[in-house]
This record gives sequence, structure tokens and C-alpha cells, in this order.
Amino acid sequence: MILDFAIVCPAGCSDGCCVIWDFETRGIAKELGDKDCVAPITSVCWSKCGRHILVSATDKSLTLWEVFNGEKIMRTTLQQTTLHACLHPGSCTPSICLACPLSSNPIIVDLNTGSTTVLPVSVLDASTGPAPPSRNKFSNGSPPFTPTAACFNKFGDLVYVGNSKGEILIIDHKNIQVYGIVPISGGTVIKNILFSRSGQYLLTNSNDRTIRVYENLLPPKDGVRALDELNSTIDELHGIDKLKAVGSKCMVLFREFQDSITKIYWKAPCFSGDDEWVVGASASKGEHKIYIWDRAGHLVKILEGPKDALMDLAWHPVHPIVVSVSLSGLIYIWAKDYTENWSAFAPDFKELEENEEYIEREDEFDLIPEAEKVKESYVDEDDEVDIETVEKDSAFSDSDLSQEELCFLPAVPCPDVPEQQDKYVESSSKLVDSNHSGTPLSEEAGQNGQAMNPASSPINVINNSVAEDTGITRLKRKRKPSEKGLELQAEKGLKPLMKNKSSGKLSKIKNKSAAEHDICAFEDDVIDESQ
Repeated sequence: MILDFAIVCPAGCSDGCCVIWDFETRGIAKELGDKDCVAPITSVCWSKCGRHILVSATDKSLTLWEVFNGEKIMRTTLQQTTLHACLHPGSCTPSICLACPLSSNPIIVDLNTGSTTVLPVSVLDASTGPAPPSRNKFSNGSPPFTPTAACFNKFGDLVYVGNSKGEILIIDHKNIQVYGIVPISGGTVIKNILFSRSGQYLLTNSNDRTIRVYENLLPPKDGVRALDELNSTIDELHGIDKLKAVGSKCMVLFREFQDSITKIYWKAPCFSGDDEWVVGASASKGEHKIYIWDRAGHLVKILEGPKDALMDLAWHPVHPIVVSVSLSGLIYIWAKDYTENWSAFAPDFKELEENEEYIEREDEFDLIPEAEKVKESYVDEDDEVDIETVEKDSAFSDSDLSQEELCFLPAVPCPDVPEQQDKYVESSSKLVDSNHSGTPLSEEAGQNGQAMNPASSPINVINNSVAEDTGITRLKRKRKPSEKGLELQAEKGLKPLMKNKSSGKLSKIKNKSAAEHDICAFEDDVIDESQ
């Protein structure tokens, strides 16, 4: 389900988290979840203002999230797993939702108190008379697996329920009263039912492999009052006949969509944002096909994806973009392939098939052409420009009551994984320990039973000893001793620096005069080579 302003799209994951994807950056804008949300998500629903999300999961829970701050407002647990849940479309503050459990009647849930109200799925449930024994029961007497589809109308004052008998019940959810019944040809199970964004059309997906579109004849507002007036005008009928008579004046069949060749089942049908197109997916397990019809009933396009079953489908509120979810958990975005139209950037641009001779005007390349000098400017430069007010656009809202809609969702960077932080801390501590303990050469020498000065390396021994004895801070150049230097070392009885095997320590220069003479030998060597 895509937000009205079409900036983000939520997706429920199998680990219980709800991930909100940004259409602009194509990244994760927000992730909603905590330690209590661990079960796979079955449905997600935006509130009318776009600031809240209702999430249903397989652990029979309903969770309401505040999107901007990522806070959990409430969480309640029902008696059965909810396959589909939607918030009341007529109020900006989410307080009521409609839940369709796995194998029981739809219920109205009060999010403030947690109380539930069961809606009837047949006239027998709404009547006071006893219901006859059902023949569609298992051997143990439990009811069969019959999920029921239901949805609000545009302003949420009525609920339309599709039952397993192929009937659409028009119910006032506040008074729990059935006002009308619309029978469907064939009398098969209704799997999906939903309204278009404008509230003018109702779509149903039945078990007879047919998608039907009904035109809503009731006014968008005050549907309950209009139904009361219809009931008062029909006095000669009673019971089910009267409910069907009222239903025939509330809805009329507009179009039917089916594949007359393959006779495939449909899944997740929906309308486009402007109600001009109807889209439905194939329910076959081995294919990812999306069928698009126009409202007149003509098949316009078939989109073929990978060999992965399709689970859900949603149409972009404004643009011709379709989002589909596969069985493997991948989300596919289908968009129109646009060709480059340079005239959209420059209205006076004209594509030429061959070269043409062009004669430029006299003032064509002047800073202020003569033609523009003649024109008068009607722009009032003193008027203030309002850049803060957002004008309402009917294309972005299902309801006129929507206020303070969420127009922007800032992307929050995800924190580092704690395991990675522990690795970084451990590596930095090892680096500090290595700086304090010495080089790997010293560690190896320690393991071999030899000792080494941890504060210095073999190369720095002579530098430190000379600096201590002569006061020289450092040697700018390090060169090998020359022949003269080696002869002087041999005369004085000095030996090259090496490890003493008996003591395990490096032999140091003890004679101060020899060290001074050695430095002089280094300097003479440099001078000789430079000459």
C-alpha cells in the first residue's frame, strides 16, 4: 500500500519488521519493529494523514505505529490471525479499524479500548431467528475454512462484506444493521472486495475466476441516511426480498473481467489511482503475470515477470507504476518505458531528419532582443511568494477530511551493528597493546627465550645511545660505514651491532670517544661521497 503522496512504500517482512522504502532514494527511510514484533506480517495499512501505520501479523496481533518518530502507539491481540486490516478512512486520528480474520466474521476493533464488534456475514446472522444447521462443517463440528472479505466505503460510514454465498452485504457498522444485499451471478465465494479511490466503483474477485466492477449509486457522504430513505420507499417487500431490492438500487454491475481462454484464477486485483484502469495478477504458482484492462473491459497489457508466484499488488496513486510482491520476498516495480522527448525540456526544440539552411534574425543573439523590449512586464516583483503552504490536490487524497498529511519522511542512518563495533574496539585495543609491548620481532625474540628492549628497535639502538651520550637528538641520514670507518672500528676494537647469544641482549657502544669518532667517520664518508 503506497502513501497518498507516493513518496514511500511500506513492506511487511517475515521477521516482524515493517520496512518503509523511499521512492526517491530507493533506500530504507524507516524501519518499524521491536522485540515483541517477531511474527511474519500479513498486511499493512496507512492512516489517512500518512502519519500512522497499522500492521497485522500471524501471531494474531494488531500494532499501530507512529511513522515519523518510529514509536509504537498500541498493540492488541485478537482471537484469530488477521489476513487483512484497514484503518477507518473518515478520521485522521486512528481509533477504529476493520479486521478480516482467517476463518471467521469481520470485526470492528476499537484501538483505544481494544474492544471488538463482530459483523454479520449473512442475513441469518443479523436476524433474530435461529440459524439452520450448516451442511458445510467438518466431522468434528468446526466451521469450514471460509475467509471473508470486507472493506470501508470512502468515508467509512458503511462496511461492504463479501461472503461465501456470493453476496455483498451493506452494513452500518455502528448499529450492526444490514441495509442491503447485492447477489453476484454464480453465487461463488468472494475472495477480494475493495473500493476505488474516488468511491465511485467497487471491485470484487470471486471464485468463479471473474473480476467484477460495480458502480456505486449511493452518495459519497451520508450513505446511511440515503439507505434509510430507500427503506422507507419500499414498503411492499419484507425480509430478504426487501434487502435485495434496496441493494439493487445501491449498486449496479458495470463490467466483468476474465480470461476466457486460460480460465485462470485472479489474485490481488485493484484500481489505478484515477479509476481508469483495472489490474489483476495470475494466481498460478509458477508465473508472475500482471493483467491490465481499461475500464471498458479491453485487455491492454500483460506484464510477465520471473517464474515466481505473486503475493500482492499495488498501483501508484498518481503515476503509472505498479508494485508487486513475489513469494520469495522480492518487490518488483513496474514502470512505463519512456522515450526521450527533448521538446519537454525546450518547447522550441524541433527534431530534423536532414540538414536545413537557417537564417538568423538580426537581434537573435542580443542580450535584450527588440521583441522583448516592446513587451510590458506584468509581474509584480513586490508580491511575497509563499513557499510554506502546501495546496490540497484531490489526486493525492482519498478523503476530503485528510489534514496535516505526511509530505516528507527524513531518512535516518542505521546505527552500526554491535558485533562490528566490538570488532573495532578489539582491533584498536590490540593495536594499542602492540605499541606498548613492542614489535613483532621483539615478541618472537621473547618466545625464543631472548630479551629485547621494548622501547626501541635494533635500528634505533645506536641512535638512542648516541643521543644520550653526545646530546644529538637524531641523525638526519643513515648510511653504511665507509672503508675508512670500518678500518677505524677495527683499530679501536669495535664490532658491528649484533645480538649476543650468551646474554640475549644487543651489545651497545660503551666508549664515548669511539662513538664520537664513529660519528666523525660517518660525516667524513658523506663528505667524501659528495665530493
